[in-house]
Amino acid sequence: MRMATRSILIAAFLALAGAAAAGPLEDAEAAYQQKDYATALRLWRLLADQGWATGQVGLAILYANGQGVPQDYAEAVMWFRRAADHHGDPTAETALGRMYANGQGVPQNYAEAERWYHMAADQGDADAQMSLGFIYGGSERGMSQDYAEAAKWRRKAADQGFAYAQYSLGGVYEHAYGLPRDYVQAYMWYNLAASRFSPSETEKIDAAARDRDLVAAKMTRDQIAEAERLAREWRQTK
Repeated sequence: MRMATRSILIAAFLALAGAAAAGPLEDAEAAYQQKDYATALRLWRLLADQGWATGQVGLAILYANGQGVPQDYAEAVMWFRRAADHHGDPTAETALGRMYANGQGVPQNYAEAERWYHMAADQGDADAQMSLGFIYGGSERGMSQDYAEAAKWRRKAADQGFAYAQYSLGGVYEHAYGLPRDYVQAYMWYNLAASRFSPSETEKIDAAARDRDLVAAKMTRDQIAEAERLAREWRQTK
């Protein structure tokens, strides 16, 4: 899970920032969304120096992505760590897990990545929960596979509406990775994922819909109807 997934991290962070306070925090968020990285850098650095976790995470993201500053993973790790150590910020904890998994700014260490992911996942961070699903599923080198544990964390993220986790969970049920094969559940989660990816994520939407239809070819009409019913019930609870 490399920094290509940074859009998830940024989206979670901006949601936190928007709820945190008015004034400089909102101005920094608006500047970042408008790609005015110089203004975002100035405001987030001011807030970070005052001890605001939101400013520290914002500053770390700029350094991690090389936005408005030269890319500097070590500097990003430092600011993520401040937000995580001093505030228990789940976005920062998830980011540290990813930095350790990828060896960005720190020596690659999957056990340390797992530790940081767990800290964030236990706070309900869906990105961290999905990352644990990858680790236990064997996607991270050096970690032993535990498909049942991987499925458990994917399910936690999927239940929060995280589209990629829903798509992944569909695959778990289709291929019996840690759970009994269940085409009804596979169809349900593929179907939900296809409806919850961002409209701009056309390739992911198409992939989820394609896999749903492939599973449907192995199902009876009654099974498909049951899967559709379960998907509707899930939507009604969210």
